[in-house]
Amino acid sequence: MITSSRGFYRLIPEVRTNIVMAKENAKTVNDVAGIPGRITVHKKDVFACREPEYGASSHLARLILEIMKYDPTRRSGINIRYDKAIIESCERMGLKVSYYDRRKEPREIKEKEGATIPWGVKVAINRIGRVPDVIYHKGDWGKEPMIVLLAADAVEAARIAIKIGDEYEV
Repeated sequence: MITSSRGFYRLIPEVRTNIVMAKENAKTVNDVAGIPGRITVHKKDVFACREPEYGASSHLARLILEIMKYDPTRRSGINIRYDKAIIESCERMGLKVSYYDRRKEPREIKEKEGATIPWGVKVAINRIGRVPDVIYHKGDWGKEPMIVLLAADAVEAARIAIKIGDEYEV
């Protein structure tokens, strides 16, 4: 789906994109399938480096596992580049959007490996009182700003991303 989309290439961040899908009752990153090597772009051509595998994602898989603690039906996510226009597009689509500010991340969280994701998810959820459809942050020193689209499954996540990509103009 994504690789044949006409506009998805516009959404791929510098760190590249991944899309993940967790098993029901997933507990570890090995219960979450992702794309080894991620989804990348050359000019306007989008391609997955390999077929999905369990345990292939760390960052996005950990985010989905954290989301599932609040809403076990949200088992998929895809990361895309941050742009205010993309956030506005998500809001026009009726998606519930929230964020966290990495610059306000407490020192003890920043210094502990793997602690940012649980902190950021909790902040984003508390901000709107529910699990959002979209979580974003504007980055920090050495951290690329990012948007994560959350969905029940990978097909839904891909469809949302494709719709955004088809409407988005760089």
